[in-house]
Amino acid sequence: MSHPTKYIQQAKDLFNKSHTHPLFKEEAEAQLQQLRNCIHYFDRKYYVDAETLISDFEYDQLFSFLKKIEQQFPELITEDSPSQRVARALTEDFTSVLHTVPMLSLENSYNAADLLDFHRRVSEYVNTTEINYVVEPKFDGSSIALVYENDMLVRAATRGDGIAGEDITNNAKVIRSIPLSANFSAYGIQKIELRGEVVISNDFFENFNKQREQQGLSTFQNSRNTAAGTLRLKDPNEVAKRGLEAFIYHIAFAVDNDGNNVLGKQLHSHNENIHLLHDLGFKTPTIEKKLGTINEVISFCEAWENKRGIYAYEIDGMVIKVDTIATQQLVGATAHHPRWAIAYKFKAKQATTKLERIEYQVGRTGAVTPVAKLTPVPLAGVTISSVSLHNEDFIKEKDVRLGDTVIVERAGEVIPYIVGSVVAARTGNEQEIHFPKNCPSCNSELVKPEDESVWRCINIDCPAQVEEKIIHFVSKDAMDIDGLGRDIVIRFIKEGIINHLTDIYKIVATQPNEKLQQIRNLQGWKEKSVNNLISGINNSKANPLWRLINGLGIRHVGVTTAKYLATQVSHLNDYKDWSLEKLTQLQDVGPKVATSIHDFFSNEQNILLIEHLEALGVNVTNDRSQSTVSDKLSGKTFLFTGTLTQFTRDEAKELVERNGGKLLSGVSKNLHYLVAGAEAGSKLEKAQKIESIKIIDETEFLRMIE
Repeated sequence: MSHPTKYIQQAKDLFNKSHTHPLFKEEAEAQLQQLRNCIHYFDRKYYVDAETLISDFEYDQLFSFLKKIEQQFPELITEDSPSQRVARALTEDFTSVLHTVPMLSLENSYNAADLLDFHRRVSEYVNTTEINYVVEPKFDGSSIALVYENDMLVRAATRGDGIAGEDITNNAKVIRSIPLSANFSAYGIQKIELRGEVVISNDFFENFNKQREQQGLSTFQNSRNTAAGTLRLKDPNEVAKRGLEAFIYHIAFAVDNDGNNVLGKQLHSHNENIHLLHDLGFKTPTIEKKLGTINEVISFCEAWENKRGIYAYEIDGMVIKVDTIATQQLVGATAHHPRWAIAYKFKAKQATTKLERIEYQVGRTGAVTPVAKLTPVPLAGVTISSVSLHNEDFIKEKDVRLGDTVIVERAGEVIPYIVGSVVAARTGNEQEIHFPKNCPSCNSELVKPEDESVWRCINIDCPAQVEEKIIHFVSKDAMDIDGLGRDIVIRFIKEGIINHLTDIYKIVATQPNEKLQQIRNLQGWKEKSVNNLISGINNSKANPLWRLINGLGIRHVGVTTAKYLATQVSHLNDYKDWSLEKLTQLQDVGPKVATSIHDFFSNEQNILLIEHLEALGVNVTNDRSQSTVSDKLSGKTFLFTGTLTQFTRDEAKELVERNGGKLLSGVSKNLHYLVAGAEAGSKLEKAQKIESIKIIDETEFLRMIE
């Protein structure tokens, strides 16, 4: 069964059966096999082919039905059951395991001359210049080795020193693009070791950092280090949240049932092997190409260096491989690298500049973040003058000092970060950076919890925290109050008009009042501006509950979690009666998030705040009318770009969500529809290069939800 409609029909049949529990083991066994086949298929289409065939709700129903049967008949659970992806416990210390075949490094090249020299050397080994090459992206992630025996994933390991790596099998099992089983036996393969790269897409990394910033957490410096660090987390549940994907690009070892090597025999060429792996359900490089001459290889590499910014993942070059396996074996390898492959490295997106001073910023959760102020330097089309140094540990690890010449790099052509100092450029006048012991805003003593790397101010009346909390409360992702931007909030705090969240609504509580008159007396405030502010504040009172939840700034709770929490209660203060255990049972709410929610609603001051906001007219109840009203866009993803004329950007997003669709923040193969308004720019250009994306206008979008 390979056609999507057959699996969709089978899923519908299983939905109908899910309301009744199987009475007999034979019936349960048959239904389990159907469920596994369906879920594996939908996983493959979503995580490998970037196609959504059923809604999240329907998928969750299938998964729940699977677990329901397995709970009654635990003896029927198989190692490749989708339920076995869900991590249930912390991973113990990682043990060292030997790779079946050493994971060698790659020789680097930097220009056409290097590639011509590589071709010359290979030609001398095989005594011909007619060599087919395969070119694929050099992912900037973390290497991984996967071992399958009798079609089952039995081990996953990091690269380590190339001879041995760390066993990370538990963590690999929660990476959805890694199949738990694959039908290698159909090709006569009993045991196989695959090589690949674990990466995080640029879009996911950018959004993930935004969520962490909203939650008062330190952001990650680049996707490469984040992927590598995530693979070694002890909690697989946390690994599952980090958006890891695995691209498989090499078969290192393969034997049949008799232990005979099949590489170069049944498996003749690298290009064929990559297509075989894709057919078996693995995620493989999407820009892999077979080329007949070294000049074609050079042109292909140079072309991708110029357009690397449009690729959805961080790549720092291209990898060139001899295609024929027999030729690879003839050319051989050194102790360091294979002679039949080479990396063409892109020019680094780096610049050097001076670190002039450090400013310490206090976030709304009290986190103190050091920010390096640099001598402005142009880099990849923008001027860089400020770069986050994340935390004290980062400063120590990089040995960054005041007055240093530092190397600045841009990850994904978006996020600047400091790679390190140029030690050779030091004059002796540089000064070590000593992290402050007291809050730069209120002078309270800073604290650092044992399990965190961030110093925090725990004074709830800290002016910097109060200011940031109010700014967050009125922001677009929270209460979205028109007329109250960041600069206006800062001015109102300075003038004493706002000192607390409730002061916002006291502006319009009684009219005329002193606060409103004080605003009218401010320079630049005319009656129209005042009326817009009044309307913005009054309109926000009727916001859906999730906006208030997000606006309250509960640590670790972002927009997605806030939307889910809003659906679970009738009144926001109902959460004060929820136990920690009950909170941890919520979907996608782990122990850390549950503890944060529990702590917030156990604080009497927070309960009083919600009561005061309610008394001032702010909605604190679950308004069912704001939930999904249809499934017309179920399973579809949307992105809006350009100037919209028939609705605002926020209204467009709400229309998508209320009709069962999903919003993406960037162009990728996971995107189904790009809604382009007037003067659409780079997103439209990127979408036009991906065949699977349908580009529509506002009118066509509205027709979809009529």
